[in-house]
Amino acid sequence: MAPSPLRSKSLNHGRSLSFPSSSHPAITHFDENLSILRSSEDACSSLSSINRTANGLRNLYESIDDLLLLPHIQQIVSEECVDDYISLLDACSSVKDLISLVKEDLRGLLSSVRRKDVRGINGYLASRKKSKKMIQKCLKKLRRSSASASSENVSMLKDAESAAISLLESLLTYTLGTKMQETKSSWSLVSKLMQSKKASDDENEFNKVESFLQLNQENELVNHLKAMDSSIQVVEEELESIFRQLIKTRVSLLNILNH
Repeated sequence: MAPSPLRSKSLNHGRSLSFPSSSHPAITHFDENLSILRSSEDACSSLSSINRTANGLRNLYESIDDLLLLPHIQQIVSEECVDDYISLLDACSSVKDLISLVKEDLRGLLSSVRRKDVRGINGYLASRKKSKKMIQKCLKKLRRSSASASSENVSMLKDAESAAISLLESLLTYTLGTKMQETKSSWSLVSKLMQSKKASDDENEFNKVESFLQLNQENELVNHLKAMDSSIQVVEEELESIFRQLIKTRVSLLNILNH
């Protein structure tokens, strides 16, 4: 997966918003979590690696709770910070919904393949096309958010926001896969040349689903869908944890503004 352009901007962040030269332990902890997260972002090439990155993002936001106890951090909290968190919550919620939809589609496909239900399989193909359009639309909104989250004068809160948007982008981009080839039926006749193609050559798990369908590799598809289901379930749980943490942080920001 190509690195997010957001990453290169945020790596050179300048703490020009009245941060002290000597780091508080809470700041050091935040920096360590941010560094770990950025190093893992480069490896977002599978659902398992995305899960690890999501776990790192949750740790990063948990460390913000300690940051918000520091007076000099509280001084930079503004209405804009709260607005940013509202936008981030909306984005996280949208991605959560999309991942849930994708998970249910894959579970439906698994059931259809086991029952050799051609109508159900074709239903998955139709739903997959719709979900791809929804993912692309959500990605466009996230990329617009990336521009506002990557200003030259960024605070630690902006660093965290950029990291969150980057993860959501990476997850959606991976889920999108490549463009599905048009087919009248998942079990339709495939040319002899297609039969020689190996689905395992493609590392993207979503692309493999489409390849197994096109090649009529039922056993491989069933095993693959079972493995994907477990990974997507973890992704969904991680996103829910991040969402709850974002709500908690937003409440802390509102409390700071109201005192």
